[in-house]
Amino acid sequence: MSGRSLSCSPEGIQKAKKALIRYSLTQKALAEDLGITRQPIGKFFTGKPVDRNLFVQICDRLDLEWEEVVAEPASETEINQDNSIDIDAIVQEVREKIKPRIQERCGTMRVLDMTQPIGLNDIYTSVNILETITGQQRLGIDELLEECTNEDFDRFTLSRITTKRVPGLKAVEKYPKLMILGKPGAGKTTFLKYLAIQCIGGEFQAECVPIFITLKNFAETANKPGLLRHITEDAINPISSIQDVLTYGKALVLLDGLDEVREEDSNRVLKEIREFSDRFSKNQFVMTCRIAAKEYTFEKFTEVEVADFDADQISNFTNNWFKDKAVKPEAFIKRLEENNRIKELAASPLLLTLLCLAFEESGDFPANRSELYKEGLDALLKKWDAKRGIQRDQIYKKLSVQRKEDLLSKMALTTFEGSEYFFKQKVAEQYITKYIRNLPGANTDEEALQLDSEQVLRSIEHHHGLVVARAKGIYSFSHLTFHEYFTAREFVVVRQSSEEALQNLVSHITDRRWREVFLLAVGMSSNANSLLRLMKDRVDKIVATDNKLQQFLTWLTQKSLSIEVPYKPSAVRAFYFALDCTLDRALDYTLDPTLDRALDHPLDLDRTLDSALNFSLDRADDRALNFHLIRPLKRIQDSVLNQGLNQALQQLTNQLPKNLNWEESVKWWQTKSQAWTEELRAVMIQYRNIGRNWQFSQHRKELLKQYYDTNTLLVECLNSDCYVSREVRQQIEDTLLLPIAEIKKRQQQS
Repeated sequence: MSGRSLSCSPEGIQKAKKALIRYSLTQKALAEDLGITRQPIGKFFTGKPVDRNLFVQICDRLDLEWEEVVAEPASETEINQDNSIDIDAIVQEVREKIKPRIQERCGTMRVLDMTQPIGLNDIYTSVNILETITGQQRLGIDELLEECTNEDFDRFTLSRITTKRVPGLKAVEKYPKLMILGKPGAGKTTFLKYLAIQCIGGEFQAECVPIFITLKNFAETANKPGLLRHITEDAINPISSIQDVLTYGKALVLLDGLDEVREEDSNRVLKEIREFSDRFSKNQFVMTCRIAAKEYTFEKFTEVEVADFDADQISNFTNNWFKDKAVKPEAFIKRLEENNRIKELAASPLLLTLLCLAFEESGDFPANRSELYKEGLDALLKKWDAKRGIQRDQIYKKLSVQRKEDLLSKMALTTFEGSEYFFKQKVAEQYITKYIRNLPGANTDEEALQLDSEQVLRSIEHHHGLVVARAKGIYSFSHLTFHEYFTAREFVVVRQSSEEALQNLVSHITDRRWREVFLLAVGMSSNANSLLRLMKDRVDKIVATDNKLQQFLTWLTQKSLSIEVPYKPSAVRAFYFALDCTLDRALDYTLDPTLDRALDHPLDLDRTLDSALNFSLDRADDRALNFHLIRPLKRIQDSVLNQGLNQALQQLTNQLPKNLNWEESVKWWQTKSQAWTEELRAVMIQYRNIGRNWQFSQHRKELLKQYYDTNTLLVECLNSDCYVSREVRQQIEDTLLLPIAEIKKRQQQS
């Protein structure tokens, strides 16, 4: 006999007798039909113990759920008195039987566009858990915004986590019944598979039997069996002794994907889970579900949340992914660190996988980042569910994927324009109501529209994770990158790059917050000519009406034309702009990083002189003189074939203090350095036409900084793999950093 016997409850006996009548059977006929003697049939109908396998066979023939007619399991006292059962032996027997099945179902993973499965242990990265659900924190918007200022906007991220993280395995050990919540692609299923593999491999709760149940598959199983029967039969060879394992509390029950259960199956599945977890309460239970998926609670389950990946987890995943591949993980991490917006996406395991797939193709991220982000959005909006055969219930039937994107675009622009990175739930619902009321056949009742908007918001969070709760009643886009992407999409796709839309966009060109929006808008435009022209026009207007700044640009043009170098004139102008405009040296030397560093190169000559002038202006102490002044000036004299310049520099070098003690050196700088510095400036102006003291006011310095930054943005847009005609590209490049008079002159000539 395999395992303990089962007995039929009094209610079950009555059901069985009715089934005999329904199928026109007698007990004798039933025995003959099953090919067994009448003795076990008699025991069954009198509530006496019957071999487990025979009990299940009898119930199947009578079309009864055996879990519903079986008598309650024996009490703990009765179990302890049952010396006929060696539960440890049964556990080991069942573990051996299900090991191949667990390894087959949980040992590999394959997501998105992977060409083949990958071993779970080869890629798995430890999961961290938040014991406080993010969306249930009682925080205000001001508290969430504490770390966001315009100055550090490039480093700002919407998903900074300040609550304590707990390793996933410790959380499972701590809580006997655990509900793990998480955003789409957060790694919930992977973690459950890892638990199963660790358990069956003897690395975690080796004295237990892992039972992995995909709740979607359970819900859609033919004949809709109960959980116990589904578990017993969910193997190549049904394992009836599973009930002994469960009765003795020796199972690790892993219930995956509660959110994936169809609406019509939901109530039945919830009832099954509650009854099953109550009946076999001594076992360990871990269940996963998307955040905001359902409005119900399991009273005896502790809810926790999967934390986003931190830097260590991203590095660990990357090292695993690129191990033994042509592309090295160090290259991926380096490029990730160089782009904060892409790095923010890497906090999601699903999107990190997408980034690795994209990087593996070419050894770099696409120059057009809008294409990369669109792929990430497609994964969340369509692919992630579709590739796993999951069909979600459409809360609002008229909201196609495109309309959801249009809705998110309108929400994004409105909130981004107002610097509202976090917004209250009611505000989000108002945006949704305003949008869905204009859809064909929309409900005209305000109360009904309000209810619809609540469901749509919840659906977007649950199905796609693009808008998420950051605190109780406060939402944001899941990533700042997506907030910026949908803002750009509103201008380009929804408003179809109309003149009015693009004029609205370029009005924000001097605001650093909008930098990524411009890059994305240019990248997603089918033809970026109009947008780039408007950007160029707006950039030139920043300094167009200031005569002194126009004089500076005129000098800049003349200086760049006076030297012969193998670079674009615009790159040379950018070099001297940064070199000579005295903006506290905050600018890069050039918009073009390809400039040569050779000492005899005129650009490097001017850079060396400029560095010497700056050092002198800073009134540096004598200990750095040799490095910053004497040696550089001597190298120029040795390399430059200009007798007048060399003689002037030699005279200046001779004036510098040498072999003086500290006090004497300080005295020299206090009394003579200013005159020496002005002599150096005069030499630079005479021989190199650089080093002028423009005496810009603070306001003009700010205008020049804006002008330079927006020109840099314009160049980044041109270099972002966007579609722009050769004529427009050439026109913009040729007129970068030119005075307005020169630009107009060239326009008239063309």
